[in-house]
Amino acid sequence: MASASASASYTAIEYDDRNVPVAKITLNRPDKHNAIGPLMIGELMHALEAARHNEAARVIVLTGAGSSFCAGGDLGAMSPAAGVPVQPRSFSDLFPAMHNLGKPIIAMVRGNAMGGGLGLMLGCDLVVASADARFGLPEVKVGVWPMIVIGELVRNIGRKNALELMLTGKRVGAEEAAAMGMINRVVAPEQLEAETQKLAETVAEFSPATLALGLRAFYNAQDMEFEAGLAYLEKELGKVLALEDAAEGIRAFLQKRKPEWKSR
Repeated sequence: MASASASASYTAIEYDDRNVPVAKITLNRPDKHNAIGPLMIGELMHALEAARHNEAARVIVLTGAGSSFCAGGDLGAMSPAAGVPVQPRSFSDLFPAMHNLGKPIIAMVRGNAMGGGLGLMLGCDLVVASADARFGLPEVKVGVWPMIVIGELVRNIGRKNALELMLTGKRVGAEEAAAMGMINRVVAPEQLEAETQKLAETVAEFSPATLALGLRAFYNAQDMEFEAGLAYLEKELGKVLALEDAAEGIRAFLQKRKPEWKSR
């Protein structure tokens, strides 16, 4: 499907899969602090599909150009670039697409992640943030409520933290955001890219088939009743153990060598 050359055709993002196993998607509206709207969401979904179909791309890093990750929602109209089959989409389309991708998405965050930008970050599987990054849901200050990000918000940081952010509109720093459960790692600004790449390469070492099954099970099980979830996960465990990669992983461990994944 799309490759690194497709990035020039996008209006609001850049997609680069030249450095696989890690592909990179960059929100590319730095003059607008990467404010996100329907076109950008459509392009994100198009790029995620490109990464899905590229077997060599095992992990996706999502970041923002310039000084911000994403300043929030932008209702201003933008036109798709010629030749790119991208239709404007919404967060209600994007979040399921991210969770059903079957490949880990790591957010690399510098600057502000506000409103819809915070929701986008929380939709990623892992987050690495610069120590000077800032996070918040300021919508209440202008008479709006961040409806569409509530699901991601509560799943990441719980009811009380979520409500405090929504009710006060306050901004929090990286350390406080990490304590709430939004972020996996807080790093020095000058180490952000290196540390994110290191984490992505670590995750990319593992079986793509196992990661795909594991991510699907993780997101499916979180919405199930406890006993139903256990029954579902028991079936998924059987699927994982039936993978050729599971047998190879056990053999490699016993033989004290690096496994050779077949992605099946």
